[in-house]
Amino acid sequence: MALWVVEPRGRRNGAARRYLRSRGNFDGRIFALKRALLTPPAAALGFFAYFVMALLLMHAIRPDYTVIDHMISDYAVGPTGWIMTTAFASLALGCLALAIGLFRNGPTSWLGRIGASLLIVAFLGLVVTALFPTDLETAPTTQTGNIHTISFLVNVVSIFVSTLCLALSYGGSPDWRGHRTPALIFAGLLAVAFVGQFLTLHRGAPYGIANRLFVAILMAWLILNSVWLRQVTDKARLLES
Repeated sequence: MALWVVEPRGRRNGAARRYLRSRGNFDGRIFALKRALLTPPAAALGFFAYFVMALLLMHAIRPDYTVIDHMISDYAVGPTGWIMTTAFASLALGCLALAIGLFRNGPTSWLGRIGASLLIVAFLGLVVTALFPTDLETAPTTQTGNIHTISFLVNVVSIFVSTLCLALSYGGSPDWRGHRTPALIFAGLLAVAFVGQFLTLHRGAPYGIANRLFVAILMAWLILNSVWLRQVTDKARLLES
């Protein structure tokens, strides 16, 4: 014979309320996590992290491309070139996400707006870079390779000028003023690497090393700005709530 235990109604309601409260807290944490991960600075950090990991991976799987006389674009040529192609696409999306975030929570001065706009120019240029692989130095020149070279120049110049504009604009924004000094230091480092890259763009020069130095400083700059943007965005969200 089965025995049924009937729980008092008040106790049942209390248990139900506790369940709904815990469920609501859990759903709230999931929503907060999704909201944090879907913000422009978080997206930018993810895209930039993929680019860095993919580039490091290409150095491991293509040791025949020596760092002295091969630029990182050369990794897009060959059977594993799709990895570098997706890396360029990821870098493009990272620049776009960073630009969107800067338009929302970045410096509102004209220098800040120009800096953010130039990141969108870099986004478009990097999309072209991903779609049109370069020509290896020992291979014949093609139209695809020429387009890649033009996009490379657009990317380098637009990001470099964007760096200068943003670094100078941080001093006039209360939320960004504390980042002005490190931003100017990185802008100076990038300027040195920028000059070194163009001075070595000829046969026999260590243009591969110069290229990697420029990219390393550039990625540090982009990642650092994404972190700063995330801090400013979180602060703005707290003030809104």
